[in-house]
Amino acid sequence: MQWSPRVGETVAAAAIGVALALAAALVDPVGRVLVGGAAVVLLALAARDLVLRPRLRTGPTGVTVRGLGRATTIAWPDLHVRVRVTRRLGVRGHTLELEDRSDDAVLLVLGRHDLGTEPQAVAQTLIAAAPPVG
Repeated sequence: MQWSPRVGETVAAAAIGVALALAAALVDPVGRVLVGGAAVVLLALAARDLVLRPRLRTGPTGVTVRGLGRATTIAWPDLHVRVRVTRRLGVRGHTLELEDRSDDAVLLVLGRHDLGTEPQAVAQTLIAAAPPVG
């Protein structure tokens, strides 16, 4: 199984980024910096979403999360899956936390955008997919 950002969201970000880049030529110098900066950010996010496909993948040995630096694999016996709920400014957000029990330095946090679906559904799937211990 694998999860990636939604294609429609990636295409929309790229299209808006291109539109902003074209619009940057039509505004004053200060606006050009602001609109051009927004275009660069959106195009970079769209490129990141395309390069890091799939973002999360399961395999026979464990789960692999692709990042800009490298892919991180956590073996099934060492995997601890948790959904964290946070509230900021009255908005509730859910994130999927994947922790490596054998290495305290590995904690991977993925949101709905990274997964293309709700983190709770991915957590349930990962828990069900884990091979039985023993």
